[in-house]
Amino acid sequence: MEPQLINDFKIAELNIRIEFKESQRNSMRLLPSFEPFRAEIDPNNLFFKLTVDDTLHPIPIERRERIRDFDTGNGHTIVDKVDDGGYQYIIKDINGADCCLLQANKDFSICKCALNGTYNMRTFGLNNALMLIFAFAGSFHNTLLIHASLVRQNGYGYAFIAKSGTGKSTQVSLWLRHIPGCDLMNDDNPIIRIIEGEPFIYGGPWSGKTPCYRNVKARLGAITRIDRADENSIEKLPPIEAFASFLPSCSSMKWDGEIFNNICNTVTKVVETTGIYTLHCLPNKEAAILCNKTISK
Repeated sequence: MEPQLINDFKIAELNIRIEFKESQRNSMRLLPSFEPFRAEIDPNNLFFKLTVDDTLHPIPIERRERIRDFDTGNGHTIVDKVDDGGYQYIIKDINGADCCLLQANKDFSICKCALNGTYNMRTFGLNNALMLIFAFAGSFHNTLLIHASLVRQNGYGYAFIAKSGTGKSTQVSLWLRHIPGCDLMNDDNPIIRIIEGEPFIYGGPWSGKTPCYRNVKARLGAITRIDRADENSIEKLPPIEAFASFLPSCSSMKWDGEIFNNICNTVTKVVETTGIYTLHCLPNKEAAILCNKTISK
């Protein structure tokens, strides 16, 4: 059976098209986590389109300017600003190998990429390119891609944020074990949208080490930062502290003023509509019960 060249998806109720130029090495086999999101969409109302074409060449050096070369914690990404307002990215894996060349227009609605290397390198490059595109295109649509673990109870989604290794997934697993009526929506990269002034949170095709790729939606109930402590306590943050606590968990691009301002405006809307808390806790059942009792709707 011939691989499908045009593939359409709804992620957080946004229309996405991924088109593969004919290739022996590139197809939807690289993106198994996207299959739950496959959908019929209106091609005239795309959130973004990505064309995967290994014949893509880097933009001539005289047309671009180096902006950043940063360590993502999972590899390196090089960012160039192009003279037409768009961007070029080179996505490298943890071994420093080039996995993906990505080019995007200014609002990330039209993007192209070339992949390189083994199956694993191509999967890594394509997934990371799609996360970048989603986060930055989302800034123009009141949409945030966040780094969080997400549990649902009674129709509300509760997001837990923290530095890696601090205990997001532990807190969620305690909820799943000890709080009735909970299910896991996503364990690493859920999506928040403000729709007609109301905050909603969605599962997505990226979920870190936990394979949880669910096309699900809930009202956003609360956002809680995990802080390890010797005893359990919880506090609701005032607006300025809430903004400062939540913003670092959002994928953003500080060097692009328009995109960063858009993200800050969406974060402000989340702060205005959603309780944001800090849970000082031990990794125990009592912390989960205290948290649930305090933040749940």
